[in-house]
Amino acid sequence: MSRPVFILGGHQTDFARHWTREQLGLIDLIDEAVREGLSDARVSATEVGSIHVGNFAAERFADQGHLGGLVVEACRALEGKPSARHEAACASGSVAIMAARAELLAGLHEVALVVGVELMRNVPGRLAAQHLAPAAWAPAETEGVAFLWPQLFSDLAQTYARRYGLDRAHLVALAQQAFANAKRNPKAQTRGWELSPASFSEDDAINPVIAGQVRRHDCSQITDGAASLVLATEAYARSWAAAQGLTLADLPRIEGVGHRTARISFAGKLADSEDQPHVFPQVHRCIQDALTEAGLDSWRGLDLVETHDCFTSTFYMAIDHFGLTPPGQSFRAIEAGTIAFGGACPFNPSGGLIGLGHPVGATGVRMVLDATRQVSGRAEACQVDGASRAATLNIGGSATTSVCFVVARGN
Repeated sequence: MSRPVFILGGHQTDFARHWTREQLGLIDLIDEAVREGLSDARVSATEVGSIHVGNFAAERFADQGHLGGLVVEACRALEGKPSARHEAACASGSVAIMAARAELLAGLHEVALVVGVELMRNVPGRLAAQHLAPAAWAPAETEGVAFLWPQLFSDLAQTYARRYGLDRAHLVALAQQAFANAKRNPKAQTRGWELSPASFSEDDAINPVIAGQVRRHDCSQITDGAASLVLATEAYARSWAAAQGLTLADLPRIEGVGHRTARISFAGKLADSEDQPHVFPQVHRCIQDALTEAGLDSWRGLDLVETHDCFTSTFYMAIDHFGLTPPGQSFRAIEAGTIAFGGACPFNPSGGLIGLGHPVGATGVRMVLDATRQVSGRAEACQVDGASRAATLNIGGSATTSVCFVVARGN
């Protein structure tokens, strides 16, 4: 096990808000995430050693680059601090966390601020889909495709169906679970939605096909949102904890990390895995790397998982890639209730990307924040009883980038 990095606090904006309609923009999202995150961590801006921003497509959605400087513009007390933006498609927030963690473990700083942010609801849905397409291989995969990601992840479902068999009823169950869990989450984008059984049917009026076999309620949301984390070295965290009347064992920490990159071609990835047990071998290896670094033999050492359900097919994929079932048999964990709220290893008690929302650059940061709150007993109505160790899985593009964190609290 490597030395841990400790998580002192953080913040998530309300993912149901439409910031453009409120005459607000990227800097306002960043301002709230930074201000409230530092407050939650009880750390002043002057104590921050460096700033790391996760974002994928601000240039396309908001005509804005150089987000490291935008953070300092939002919080002038951070003037002079080194700040940089990190990009890995939907895993941008996670690679920002990794960069901050690396600096702390290298002894460059004692405290690092991570901000993930994306403004996405300021354009029509079809244009938003075009803005997100460059996470795939352009133009080989993107040219002439209106809704690229639903199409690619429909292909993932079809790959499962061909290799192992797949009953659409299991994908429907995952969608229903996501929206039901989101109802408990006071910051979920869909918490106020009223969905009926017909919303998950094959009724083309109520639940239309978006692309391939992917229907509306198989999809994650287009979301405005930001999330932040304040990370610290062990030495700083020890003194911080003492000032609060706590010990290091009381603080959440990152105790395992996995990071793998596969080729960008989706068809290439699928072809390369034909003779392997897992559809996405690098995703599986990424998860195993994180579990191993955390000293865990399997998923059974986890109390919950926050996973990247950009579509129900990726949700399904994550179950067997975490090893809850043999490859291709994720349906067993669904039918047994293993991943349900109250199950042996709940997946996405927050509602995930389908129910909570998916502001692309913020998602990896939000996942680790939710894991932190779970192991700290601060997840309110989403709380998993007795949670002390959680994992996150954040993927960028068509599982090109994979990042897994293990977050824990206690001895």
